[in-house]
Amino acid sequence: MKLDVKGMALTFGLLWGGAMLVVGVVNMISGDYGQLFLAVMASLYPGYYVGGTIRDAIVGGLYGLVDGGIGGAVLALLYNRLSR
Repeated sequence: MKLDVKGMALTFGLLWGGAMLVVGVVNMISGDYGQLFLAVMASLYPGYYVGGTIRDAIVGGLYGLVDGGIGGAVLALLYNRLSR
């Protein structure tokens, strides 16, 4: 059985991007939530800051979308290659 690379990339991208966006928005509402998680993500994603603004939440969500998409595609390709 082979995995659909596009489907896996889209799924992982939406999940990771959505998680980043939700944590960023909740952090905006209550300043302490996910602070350490967002600080770690800010150290990985250039241009993303833990500022508690809507811009930061959207940038984090976009970075998560791209990062999750790449990760999902690589995982599906690796699985398809090794499952032969």
